[in-house]
Amino acid sequence: MDDHDFTTLRTKLNGAVLNVTFDYPPVNIQGISMLDDLNDLAQSLENDRNVKIIVFQSAHPEIFIAHADTNFLKDLSAEAVPREEVNLLYLQTTLERISRLPQATIAKIEGFARGGGNEFVLACDMRFAARNKAKFMQMEVGMGILPCGGGTSRMARQAGLGRALEVVLSARDFDADEAEAYGIINKALDANEIGSYVDALANRISCFPADSINACKQALYASIDMPIGEALKEEAYWLYQATSKTPALKRFQMADDTGFQNEIENQRNFEQAVIDIQEIE
Repeated sequence: MDDHDFTTLRTKLNGAVLNVTFDYPPVNIQGISMLDDLNDLAQSLENDRNVKIIVFQSAHPEIFIAHADTNFLKDLSAEAVPREEVNLLYLQTTLERISRLPQATIAKIEGFARGGGNEFVLACDMRFAARNKAKFMQMEVGMGILPCGGGTSRMARQAGLGRALEVVLSARDFDADEAEAYGIINKALDANEIGSYVDALANRISCFPADSINACKQALYASIDMPIGEALKEEAYWLYQATSKTPALKRFQMADDTGFQNEIENQRNFEQAVIDIQEIE
């Protein structure tokens, strides 16, 4: 991955953690070049089981991703298109592809993420933002359109309907603490803490089997749109996808053979125990 030739981003692999840094001067505009790079990145990762988690960040000190490029937005149709003739936009299909990656994805936001930038953030699995640096906005209503990179559907799922309507219709900035309170991000952190927090989380997740990470992710995403009965079937389906490809059954056998679960010290230290058990492959 380190040798990939991208125009708008840089990659660096550290073990099973891939750091992807947006670096597209002057302000990380989300144009066709960035969408092309993201599609190329996704293509290289969709069947990669060595990379287990991806951390997206920015080289710009004030901006994560600015917003979608007005250069391609100005070419949107000026006529209403019938519902049956509507095709998904390139921005939509690109961010959906990022969302469906088998790896876990984290957005580490230390600057502005507005419009398509915020929609990229919402397409990631987890979001962490730096206080006094991160700002989030969906400004599209003020331009006469609506968020068109998944910003309406993902915002409603993430924050709930009322808050999503406030975010989308107000076209104002939300800082890290307000975004956390609204459920838009996982956690707001001080600027001097976000790096170590995200690194620790990414490194922990990277210890676990790639196919188990993917199974967890796919089951959770599917459950959002399904009645509980169907969601439970989906959960069972992904359980068997995991047990067929990971050392889970060996680990359960070890636990049973050693009486692991009945030892109080093991129960007290389970957070470390799930790391130690990775030795069984």
